[in-house]
Amino acid sequence: MQLGTRWEAGAEPPASVPAQLRPAIAKVDATLSGTRAHWTLTWLEGRPIAELDAGWEVLLTASGEVVARPFED
Repeated sequence: MQLGTRWEAGAEPPASVPAQLRPAIAKVDATLSGTRAHWTLTWLEGRPIAELDAGWEVLLTASGEVVARPFED
């Protein structure tokens, strides 16, 4: 795993966040009102994963699909 970067939910993602993930991240951010959460970008097997500490992840699958989902228990 490669560590990427961290930023506050609702803020502009850093330049290192891949363009493919940005629309899904913005969509999740739009559902959060008044939450002081932070995103963390990491890389697993060469693919980006943005995890929101409020319980969401946005990732790029091996087939190239962007998935935004709440964390599974």
